[in-house]
Amino acid sequence: MPRLLIAASGTGGHLFPALAVAEALPPHWQVQWLGVPDRLERQLVPSRYPLHTVRAGGLQGRGLRRLLNLLRLLGATVSVRRLLRRERITLVFTTGGYIAAPAVLAARWCGVPVVLHESNAIPGRVTRLLGRLCTRVALGLPEAAERLPGCRPLVSGTPVRRAFLEPASPQDWLPPGPGPLLVAMGGSQGAVGLNRMLRPLLPRLAAAGVRVVHITGSSDPEAGASLPVGVVERRFCEDMAGLLQHADLAVSRSGAGALSELAVTGLPAVLVPYPAAADHHQHANAAAAASLGAAVIVEQHEPSSPVLARTLWRLLGPRLRGCDPAVDPLRRLRSGMERLAVRDADQRLARLLESLAELSG
Repeated sequence: MPRLLIAASGTGGHLFPALAVAEALPPHWQVQWLGVPDRLERQLVPSRYPLHTVRAGGLQGRGLRRLLNLLRLLGATVSVRRLLRRERITLVFTTGGYIAAPAVLAARWCGVPVVLHESNAIPGRVTRLLGRLCTRVALGLPEAAERLPGCRPLVSGTPVRRAFLEPASPQDWLPPGPGPLLVAMGGSQGAVGLNRMLRPLLPRLAAAGVRVVHITGSSDPEAGASLPVGVVERRFCEDMAGLLQHADLAVSRSGAGALSELAVTGLPAVLVPYPAAADHHQHANAAAAASLGAAVIVEQHEPSSPVLARTLWRLLGPRLRGCDPAVDPLRRLRSGMERLAVRDADQRLARLLESLAELSG
């Protein structure tokens, strides 16, 4: 009986693909989870799988800080090695991030096969450093392969939650009316910079007949202000799948998880990469989507800049004027998103894990 340890922690971009893979495995698999205390996995995992936690930090820093991080990594690796032996784990799967380092090192120490999934076009530091130690490295975007010499890459796509692959009814709280629906979102943690770009445009968008749903996240100090008719603001949306399926355009950060969800729902996007993302990986993700004609890139700018406003009018204006569908720019972007989409990424990764379990067995 395969006994799998999934190491995924922190943000939805790491957790949701791992959960999708776990749900795609046959029921006889025994799945356990490795995370970090006080992160999102504490909310999402324990009701589904046994959760074990270790203290894990990054590999960055200099001097004393770097030494402390390395000591913490060593301690976490020893703890994970004990866990692998105690629970008789036969396979490890990780979606990268800090928790991947002790998981990969402990798996290699114990001779346990390990699969690392890298969702971004520019691989993270842990993937670049430890990818060679993994049995296979699965990629969300093919552009990442050229940055991983010495690895055994497999382009699998990035898994999304099952809800995104099944038809959903529109929420009853959506703004009413016949106009196009614009969804603005900043990822699982919100995006204050993106929110500030959008807010000055809301009155004009609503006056033109555009319906807007603005997902602000929990850290926006300006959330909760009065809104024009036709605009709905929410800190979170538990049914993002249903929302994206019924939208016409998104304004979004370009994290790999958000990009995959936009792709499988075929939703055109204006992508605003997070400028402080490590290695500018969000810019690379956005460029990969734009190269397929799936999205338009707008750099984060001051609210007074007209760039986002001009982009939205260029994309939404023809539909507001009742243009011929053949020349609708949103229709062309939707075709690009469909080319980007990988709808069976969870199944591809589940098959890879099953094949490795058979070989190790």
